[in-house]
Amino acid sequence: MATKRGVGALGAALEAKLLARIVAEWDSINATYFREVLRRPLFRLSETRAQLGQWNGALRSLELSRPLVLEHPWTVVVEVLKHEVAHQFVDEVMRVQEPPHGPTFRRVCEQLGIAGHARAELPPPPAVEDSHENRVVQRIRKLLALAESPNQHEAEAAATAARKLMLRFNIEVERDASEPAGQRYGFRHLGRPSGRILEHDRRLALILTTYFFVDGLWVPVYRPREGKRGSVLEICGLEPNLAMAEHVHTFLSETALRLWAEYRRTAERTSNRDRQAFLAGVMSGFEAKLAAQNTQFQEQGLVWVPGPELGAFFKRRYPRTQTVRRGGASRNAAYASGEQAGGSIVLSKPVESTGSSARPKALRSG
Repeated sequence: MATKRGVGALGAALEAKLLARIVAEWDSINATYFREVLRRPLFRLSETRAQLGQWNGALRSLELSRPLVLEHPWTVVVEVLKHEVAHQFVDEVMRVQEPPHGPTFRRVCEQLGIAGHARAELPPPPAVEDSHENRVVQRIRKLLALAESPNQHEAEAAATAARKLMLRFNIEVERDASEPAGQRYGFRHLGRPSGRILEHDRRLALILTTYFFVDGLWVPVYRPREGKRGSVLEICGLEPNLAMAEHVHTFLSETALRLWAEYRRTAERTSNRDRQAFLAGVMSGFEAKLAAQNTQFQEQGLVWVPGPELGAFFKRRYPRTQTVRRGGASRNAAYASGEQAGGSIVLSKPVESTGSSARPKALRSG
């Protein structure tokens, strides 16, 4: 462990818990992806910002940047750690002599769904400015902007047209797929880490994975400055779908809280129990609206049958998953009011541009 203490140093107890958590993450990666063929290295924390992580075969040490660990989401820390463990595997098990990011390393990362780069920001792959994908994104942005119309009929029509366009796009992608799955798909983490996954969180995740062409699961994270664990939602899919799902996640989260604030003032219900019930009802009401739209799409012959590639990519990233059942919120008056409010939500807000001319105008949270 590095002796310097910067970046808002932790106390001794939190420092020990942090290192123990890093070791536990390494153990999990070794077991999940490498069948426990690796031996534990020496773990270090460095003060550098120039290099987020490093495997040193001569010293058998695996180093992570303290600024990375303390300033970035734990999901990014784990991705960097996976990247360095892949270097350890290529070095110590495969014993391949080639540049650090040579073809063998890249092949191992692709086979295991590990990011082939180790950056604090995990950017989407570059795209052609005048690509079909970019034109579709541009049209969806315009439709969602129209969905802000004060005319309810016009707003609903625009939001429905945006969903239909995404559906057509994904049907075409599955029909015309030519790129290797490892190059087509990526992942994102949505929202802030939470100690508890409540019903409205689970329902929102179900909305994304059922209606917005992504796969997902809740992944464990660690909060170093608090010494506590939590969970965050990870989604996998094509870049336009990831961006759209991220927008929907932010939009619905913010809209549900706004609707709760309005309901709380008028109904004079302020308990946490009513809050959880209302938010769960909002998600249920909006989900029912999407289900009705899907029925209409199917009657028009628009049926999306997901290909096996996304599931295979997801399986490579998470070979072992576990289903956990939890109780739900109360089915009371607050829940019923939330359902009614959720059924009236119109997915809107213009989808913002990244500002880069080298990428499509990516769908981002509004």
